[in-house]
Amino acid sequence: MKKLDQRGVAALEFCLIAVPLFTLIFAIFDFGRYAIAMQSLRTLATSSARAITVADCYVNAELTKTTPNCPSDPLTTAQKQDIAPFLYGAGLTPTVTTTTGSSALTVTASLAGFTMIMPIWGTTLNAPSVTTKIPF
Repeated sequence: MKKLDQRGVAALEFCLIAVPLFTLIFAIFDFGRYAIAMQSLRTLATSSARAITVADCYVNAELTKTTPNCPSDPLTTAQKQDIAPFLYGAGLTPTVTTTTGSSALTVTASLAGFTMIMPIWGTTLNAPSVTTKIPF
C-alpha cells in the first residue's frame, strides 16, 4: 500500500482556522477598547457631577430651592485629561454637557469620534455616551 503525501496539510489547516481565530482576537480587542472608553466616560461624568455638586451654584440653588444655574462643563481640559486619559487618544476629545430638569441635574459625557475597528458591529457601538443624574 502506498502512503499518501501529507506535505502542506498543516498550512491548509491553519488557513481554515486563521479567519475565525483572527476575527475572535480582533473582536476581543475591539470590545476591550469599548469597555475602557465606557468606563472612562462614566468616571468623567461622575467627576463632573461631583464638581457641580460642590460648586457654589448648586449649593446656592439647594439653599434657595431654585433650579441650579451651573456651567455646562465644570472641568477644564487638563482636569479631564487627568481623570480619563484614555479618551484623549487618537486625537479624540470627550464632551461633557449638563441639562437641568425639574427635579434632576443630568450630566452627560460622550465621545463623538470613537468608532469600532471591525465593521461587523455596524454603527451601534460608535459614539459612546454615559449619563449621570443628580436629584435635587
